[in-house]
Amino acid sequence: MPGKFLHVGIYDHLGWAVSVTATDNYEVVDRRRIDLLEPGMPNMPIHHPEPHLSLDEISAVVTRVRASAERAITASLDALTAALQGIVTSLHLRTMPADFPTDLAVLLHPPYDAQADAIMYRKVLASVAAARGWAVHFYNAKTAERDAAALLGSRASDVLQGPRERLGPPWTKDHRTALAAIVLAGDADAKAPTSVITPSPQGR
Repeated sequence: MPGKFLHVGIYDHLGWAVSVTATDNYEVVDRRRIDLLEPGMPNMPIHHPEPHLSLDEISAVVTRVRASAERAITASLDALTAALQGIVTSLHLRTMPADFPTDLAVLLHPPYDAQADAIMYRKVLASVAAARGWAVHFYNAKTAERDAAALLGSRASDVLQGPRERLGPPWTKDHRTALAAIVLAGDADAKAPTSVITPSPQGR
């Protein structure tokens, strides 16, 4: 499908993610598990830091983990785009609070520590995608599938459930949610909460 525009929905976990790539018409052309972190690195350096480390030592670990995440995500997106026949134009990520703190001393304590590592991965995903000239959209994972089904109407079952029959397992809730995010961003009348980063074209 040379020349087709493609969109990548991501449902992230700690150190890995489910990715679903679809066309403008929501046809799934790729689904895979991708690495967000290199092997051997701690996947929750903020929520579960090593005992007895000082703040400076924890900061150094977090810096190494973030660098590892950037390398792993770059490699994962390189492998994904190399396998696709089309042009990726957007990446769709779970939402992040706009006012989430950045001070590590604050992030190490509740309620922020439980979200800080996941948000770190999303920030790296957004940064790597933006460097490629991809638009970066954010979606509400709790409501994405329901809201996409409402927008699709009679097409909902075929679009959101059909890939399991056409492609075979796995086709989990993570996959459906990642695809739903693409549907929401692709519909100009979508009411679900969403935001977008549109960088100037650059990168790979």
